[in-house]
Amino acid sequence: MQPLNPHLPVDNHGYYGRFGGAYIPEILHSNIEHLEKAYRRWADDPEFKAEYDRLLRDYVGRPSPLYRADRLSEKYATNIYLKREDLNHTGAHKINNAIASALLAKRMGKTRIIAETGAGQHGVATATVCALMGLECHVYMGATDVARQKPNVERMKMLGAEVIPVTSGNSTLKDATNEAIRDWCCNPRDTFYIIGSTVGPHPYPEMVAKFQSVISEEMLRQVPELTGKELPDYVVACIGGGSNAAGAFYHFIDKPGVKLIAVEAAGKGTDTSETAASIAVGTEGIIHGSRTMLMQDDDGQIIEPYSISAGLDYPGVGPLHAFLADSGRVEVEAATDLEALDAAYELTRLEGIIPALESAHAMAILQKRRFGADDIVVINLSGRGDKDLATYLANRK
Repeated sequence: MQPLNPHLPVDNHGYYGRFGGAYIPEILHSNIEHLEKAYRRWADDPEFKAEYDRLLRDYVGRPSPLYRADRLSEKYATNIYLKREDLNHTGAHKINNAIASALLAKRMGKTRIIAETGAGQHGVATATVCALMGLECHVYMGATDVARQKPNVERMKMLGAEVIPVTSGNSTLKDATNEAIRDWCCNPRDTFYIIGSTVGPHPYPEMVAKFQSVISEEMLRQVPELTGKELPDYVVACIGGGSNAAGAFYHFIDKPGVKLIAVEAAGKGTDTSETAASIAVGTEGIIHGSRTMLMQDDDGQIIEPYSISAGLDYPGVGPLHAFLADSGRVEVEAATDLEALDAAYELTRLEGIIPALESAHAMAILQKRRFGADDIVVINLSGRGDKDLATYLANRK
């Protein structure tokens, strides 16, 4: 079987170079096999695509605007455009993948949805589409994140989802993912696992990237309309597991003239033990079913990550991004908590936009790189900052 889109450097077994694959227990093989068959059967089906496109337009509110940030552009003497995923229904890019995955689940005859979430945006998106489509919803969330993302927890509950706090490990995204996988192992018949990022065993990294590719697909139309240039010079996105970055980069991966920059969460610094910059400080290994770059000790035990941002607090990165970084196609930067906070307040006070803490890491690129006066720099603003208000107030500038 061929990959569903030639833009992705993935083979039929889900490998991006030496990264990827499906390293799973025997009990999950049937689940994965059925999922891959359904994905390849439906993802490019005209009826499926028409329903997906209709919901993106009429329910999510796409296309999301590509907004020229005039005051930021003036300050940094370049042309800064923000891809406004924060304006989507539910406030982030996560809804793009959640809708497509739920449509796929219904075609597979599944009635029960499980998901993992860190910052809560994927959980909210999943709970939203389950309410829309009449599906049972269970969301696993680390207890640490439940405490620091209370608004999103309450939104999920209001939408009818059961939010299950996870207290193992560091009680964050990694641990929530572990518990969701255990659930899927125990309930294969009626359950569909909606993974929120480009992580996990094949076909998840490919599938999530494809369902998020609407972001760069829209950019391909918007950049010429707004700038007169055929393509942007730079596309920048924050990266944890990597779903928003995959969506922003997707249609530009095979266009070498477009420079791609991923910004990891450095936490307290990549030279400290409190970081989530898995490309910068990680080594090659296996996590949640795929071979990738992750934070681990010499014995292969996961090192607990740290970031002020719940959505970037993950010890690995999707295999697509591990490959793109390893091959040099994507340049990787790391922004500390303080740099992300500075960038967030700058965007808020110059443009009147409060970003999610995840997106603030991408905005921090402006402190790290000098761009040319004629450059078109597109930064993917992956989510809005309502959920992070308590953190912002605790770190008031």
